[in-house]
Amino acid sequence: MLRLRAFRPTNEKIVKIQMHPTHPWLVTADASDHVSVWNWEHRQVIYELKAGGVDQRRLVGAKLEKLAEGETESRGKPTEAMRGGSVKQVSFYDDDVRFWQHWRNRSAAAEAPSAVNQVTSAFNSPAPSTKGRHFLVICCENKAIFLDLVTMRGRDVPKQELDNKSLLCMEFLSKSIAGDAPLVAFGGSDGVVRVLSMITWKLVRRYTGGHKGALSCLMTFMASSGEALLVSGGSDGQLVLWSADHGQDSRELVPKLSLKVAHDGGVVAVELSRVIGGAPQLITIGADKTLAIWDTVSFKELRRIKPVPRLACHSVATWCHPRAPNLDILTCVKDSHIWAIEHPTYSALTRPLCELSSLVPLQVLAPNKKLRVYCMVAHPLQPHLVATGSNIGVILCEFDARSLPAVAALPTPPGSRDHSAVYVVERELKLLNFQLSNMANPSLGSNGSLNELGRSKGDSVEQLAVKQIKKHISTPVPHDSCSILSVSSSGKYLGIVWPDIPYFSIYKVGDWSIVDSGSARLFAWDTCNDKFALLASTIPPRIPIIPKGGLSRKAKEAAAAAAQAAAAAASAASAASVQVRILLDDGTSNILMRSIAGHSEPVIGLHGGALLGIAYRTSRRISPSAATAISTIQSMPLSGFGSSGASSFNSIDDGLSSNRSAIEAAPQNFQLYSWETFQPVGGLFAQPEWTAWDQTVEYCAFAYQQYIVISSLRPQYRYLGDVAIPYATSAVWHRRQLFVATPTTIECVFVDAGVAPIDIETKKMKEEMRLKEAQARAVAEHGELALITVDGLQSDAHERTVLRPPMLQVVRLASFQHAPSIPPFLTLPKQSKVNGDDSVMPKEMEERKTTEVAVGGGGVSVAVTRFPIEQKRPIGPLIVVGVRDGVLWLIDRYMCAHALSLSHPGIRCRCLAAYGDAVSAVKWASRLGREHHDDLAQFMLGMGYATEALHLPGISKRTLLHFEYFESDM
Repeated sequence: MLRLRAFRPTNEKIVKIQMHPTHPWLVTADASDHVSVWNWEHRQVIYELKAGGVDQRRLVGAKLEKLAEGETESRGKPTEAMRGGSVKQVSFYDDDVRFWQHWRNRSAAAEAPSAVNQVTSAFNSPAPSTKGRHFLVICCENKAIFLDLVTMRGRDVPKQELDNKSLLCMEFLSKSIAGDAPLVAFGGSDGVVRVLSMITWKLVRRYTGGHKGALSCLMTFMASSGEALLVSGGSDGQLVLWSADHGQDSRELVPKLSLKVAHDGGVVAVELSRVIGGAPQLITIGADKTLAIWDTVSFKELRRIKPVPRLACHSVATWCHPRAPNLDILTCVKDSHIWAIEHPTYSALTRPLCELSSLVPLQVLAPNKKLRVYCMVAHPLQPHLVATGSNIGVILCEFDARSLPAVAALPTPPGSRDHSAVYVVERELKLLNFQLSNMANPSLGSNGSLNELGRSKGDSVEQLAVKQIKKHISTPVPHDSCSILSVSSSGKYLGIVWPDIPYFSIYKVGDWSIVDSGSARLFAWDTCNDKFALLASTIPPRIPIIPKGGLSRKAKEAAAAAAQAAAAAASAASAASVQVRILLDDGTSNILMRSIAGHSEPVIGLHGGALLGIAYRTSRRISPSAATAISTIQSMPLSGFGSSGASSFNSIDDGLSSNRSAIEAAPQNFQLYSWETFQPVGGLFAQPEWTAWDQTVEYCAFAYQQYIVISSLRPQYRYLGDVAIPYATSAVWHRRQLFVATPTTIECVFVDAGVAPIDIETKKMKEEMRLKEAQARAVAEHGELALITVDGLQSDAHERTVLRPPMLQVVRLASFQHAPSIPPFLTLPKQSKVNGDDSVMPKEMEERKTTEVAVGGGGVSVAVTRFPIEQKRPIGPLIVVGVRDGVLWLIDRYMCAHALSLSHPGIRCRCLAAYGDAVSAVKWASRLGREHHDDLAQFMLGMGYATEALHLPGISKRTLLHFEYFESDM
């Protein structure tokens, strides 16, 4: 089910591994205690360190730094010269890590129905604590190493600073008092948790009395009540809970709760699991080869299993991916597999998710050598990426990145602000109602007011507060495998297809009754009518094996005939035809076309829209480079672990070679058809990964691996250009705005077709035809005397029409990373000597430079930035719902709605102009700094509003002269 994304061979066993949430960094430690930071996107090792012993390069660098600062050589042994000992844990720590750790804990706690208001209210990120710095933290037995990957300066904390006890594990605490933030907790060999301040580099707190042996793992999480907790596991088999909310300095804290017999022989690892609609759970693995699931409300054991008989698990990760909705947990033992555990609602069975030996290059695995996995981690924000450390290197696997959550938004009644979407979870059809909370919505025209940070509410980069309710629909869903949901153009019908079964069902939205169903693995709606196309197919029968001997002649002939019939049936199933059906007003389904006459090749993809797109499997030979780039996951077993039949997720994607020339060399296997005549429209071109059509049938988008092609449909099909948005998963049109989701970002593409010669010719032809029709009617009514005209001065309006090129502008609305900032000048060893007041002032001044707003006449807050700071993209795969109530709505894998603000004047003006309201766009420009009005004027000119752009108050004389020249040509 997984495919190789990147591979780094090593000579030593990789025993520790961790991934950075926003940067493509992966840190590993091998059996010889060498630590490496690897950029898996560019296949480069960016840092290496001999952490277990003494790294001579780092020791020389530290001495040179001290000499450059004028410091004399200390008499004592420098901490860099101390042997670190065995590496116990490696991790990254910066503002991104801190933010997303807090996000994960808060989101998991908010799922519980009993969650208090402070958990479910608008998310407030923790205050930045390591601005401009990216720490690599290495926990060794004898010391902890803090290395800043920006300045390459480090700080070593010996175990003598932590009561001279060996350091065995660590965890970063998100809640603390301002003076000590950030804090890191170390688990010691004596069972005590010691908390270190990364500002003063001093011990500030101890957690004692919980364990009788050495600690093995630490993790923070948030309870449904909103309380931050720290959980520790030890070699004594106990699981202990501590309060992480305390801010008292140098105080010994006692446990809140102890689970005495969690695992015989000791707890190996602990992980947090987010449960849809319930309180979070804890997952632990132990030396007793069992995996246990714990409730965080009663802290009772919910389930205990042995994932792999006779083998102990060494890594565990919670997982939630739409391609496998029945899988919850990933785990690894010392074999060549990644194992997946089903949700307890089903069977809690353990299944091999991936055989890693089949993914790695053949030359790196000797014939007599078996691959063994020693550690595993799932990407914290992109669940389709899973990294494993083995005895031959680091293996980064990728699992269908384009798979979308099983949810579809329903149309909102006019004038209503209560929106809804239908989704599938655990064989149940449910309804999600969502809307903005009753707080002031700045995107609806409010000027906002200045808060204490000098930032207007309209420029807030925090997520808007969303009120949402999940309701149960009594209609059952027949299957629990991967499902794809889509709504008809009228919004009256919901289509669900299970490509792995294969099966489809059409539900009537009013009463949720089934109006049509059957066998199909591909499904597509017409965006103009309640028509749909499907690829009717049956599961190909298994071809029987004819034994060599032991049967009579008649039995052999019968077996051969059965094999021949099965082969014919399999061929017929693969060559199934595309069928088109229509849903009538009375809810009945009628067949319009039983088979669309197309190519002889099998159909591998259907794309709905104003035109029906059909992709065919081609046998044309292509270049080796293109063959490397063009791959498909059709042969992979899907979420049901059963049939490996063709999948609806066809791909032109392989992470090992993703270059545009290879994609351009892809076979021409995609054809568009008319929904009315079922005849081909245009010629063949390369199959896109997905298509998006404007509801007004003016624009369309075809997505490929590295870019998106934008085309105009009126007055005839015309290529407008492409935008370099790689790995896009889905998009939705909103007039001349295309909102695109990728695995890491949310983008907005503003589109205008401009004015081309074909537009002028078409307009001229239409006017001539209209004139001829008017003359014909006049002759019929009044005779030939009606054709008599008086000659006079006439001006041809066509001669004054100015050609205008197409315009495509991309604006990034959201991503995972914090806004880039210039790191302050910091000297790590001297940080404790700096006065606290003096160190705070530069940070406040720096924040104000990026968030400050000017106040114009009338008390209107004016944004000084051209575009807003990127908002936070929700975790995992997303469905883009569209623009409603002036905000962009998204729904994530956990069936939670998120709202991205479009209230920043730089975005708001462009959205209004793209929507067709240029007058309001000019009015909103008063909230945008005047230095950005020239840029906005050029945008409005590209959208066809040259006259309105002249009214922008901040337009410069040079731009004004350019517009006057443009107007004179018209």
